[in-house]
Amino acid sequence: MADIKKEQEREELHRAIWAIADELRGSVDGWDFKSYVLGMMFYRYISENLTNYINADEIEAGNEGFNYADLSDEDAEQAREDLVQTKGFFILPSELFCNIRRKAANDENLNMTLETAFHHIEESAKGSESEDNFAGLFDDIDVNSNKLGATVAKRNANLVKLIEGIANMKLGNYQDNSIDAFGDAYEYLMSMYASNAGKSGGEFFTPQEVSELLTRIAVVGKAEVNKVYDPACGSGSLLLKAAKILGKDNVRQGFFGQEINLTTYNLCRINMFLHDIDFDKFDIAHEDTLLSPQHWDDEPFEVIVSNPPYSIKWEGDDNPVLINDPRFSPAGVLAPKSKADLAFIMHSLAWLATNGTAAIVCFPGIMYRGGAEKKIRQYLIDNNFIDCVIQLPSNLFFGTSIATCIMVLKRNKIDNRTLFIDASKECIKVTNNNKLTEENISKIIAEFTSREDVDYFARCVPYEEIKEQDYNLSVSTYVEPEDTREVIDIVKLNAEIKEIVAREQVLRDEIDKIIMEIEG
Repeated sequence: MADIKKEQEREELHRAIWAIADELRGSVDGWDFKSYVLGMMFYRYISENLTNYINADEIEAGNEGFNYADLSDEDAEQAREDLVQTKGFFILPSELFCNIRRKAANDENLNMTLETAFHHIEESAKGSESEDNFAGLFDDIDVNSNKLGATVAKRNANLVKLIEGIANMKLGNYQDNSIDAFGDAYEYLMSMYASNAGKSGGEFFTPQEVSELLTRIAVVGKAEVNKVYDPACGSGSLLLKAAKILGKDNVRQGFFGQEINLTTYNLCRINMFLHDIDFDKFDIAHEDTLLSPQHWDDEPFEVIVSNPPYSIKWEGDDNPVLINDPRFSPAGVLAPKSKADLAFIMHSLAWLATNGTAAIVCFPGIMYRGGAEKKIRQYLIDNNFIDCVIQLPSNLFFGTSIATCIMVLKRNKIDNRTLFIDASKECIKVTNNNKLTEENISKIIAEFTSREDVDYFARCVPYEEIKEQDYNLSVSTYVEPEDTREVIDIVKLNAEIKEIVAREQVLRDEIDKIIMEIEG
């Protein structure tokens, strides 16, 4: 029953999002529309989050029927300092989502009203512990942008539609929902646009099922961990998957990530709030992780999950400082300038706790190419850091059909064998894409845990054999694919052909006879 309720709630939510998309179609481009919807959802969320928090306190203190939304701004000011300390932000009652919505249709200056409210929310965190988490959060919801409409009147008309659409989403008291409503809406929007935004969307969107597999691998055998980290965190889906799988209270010191794209960095912070992660439990930074890592004071991390960008360019050996960077220097060589993939691997390994696991989605080329990449693979294998390599099916990701791999790193392996799993057939086809099912994921996790050899699927390979294979880490080198071709008995086939030829001759003779009779 619970599952049916969950699906119904989810479908209802998705319908509500489509309804907003329909209302604004033609006015706002899809990828921009996503920022507006998420920004407005975030605004509604923190408004309700704060109101519920204050109301619960007041009602508990015997103040029945209290509602923060009805309070005057002057009376509310007294609670500002206290709320900024506990919640990380403050919103005046007049600037709550529900109160701005009430007047929106008749507010000729709606764009300015919203801009002021957003500015005040960001300002409220200034000088406090939560300042970094709120700074610039509303930058991508430009209420004065031509993208919303050519004139102020048109922009405001679209803003009213947007506010009404968000207000009509049945998000209820978010803590009572059987689905994580805000988070689910976020993921639905991302996938809705990632699939037709190709690269721009797919670049920082890891499908749910891949996130699930990656994260479950990284937390095998753990009920709680100290910290979770993603060096290329995009919109934060992998970090939040760890919160979901372990329970956010079982990630004791919180969630850490770094993201180079400013819009995505803002989305990631919004996503943390939408999933009810408190401001003091996450630290998302905006910079280039390879050149300017922002979490030196927070490493090492017990769980690292990541889907870094494939084969991007980086400074590599053009930058003389990098070869002495403690993250890269141990391998004695830097990842090639045109392919930074192994730089992300080295960075993750450097920041991995001795009792930790890193699970990273990789471009397959890094497993077999020569040159500097081979030298880095040799360093990783000689030092026994690679625990497992998993070949995934093709067509799992938006915007690329590449069959990617997962590399699992550990610092405390108990033997010097590496597990290779060929999961290239573990999927079902959904429209043009392949999808991992719960069954596929469980099968891969069971093999990862048992490490038993299974014909055509998995093999634990000793160090010497990998060395003999010149440090090639392609799964196909060690796991033989099943030959599903039919075995043909040539002798039997020849006899059958002989018989067919003989029958053909008999038929020809019969036909000749009939023709002669007709002509005769």
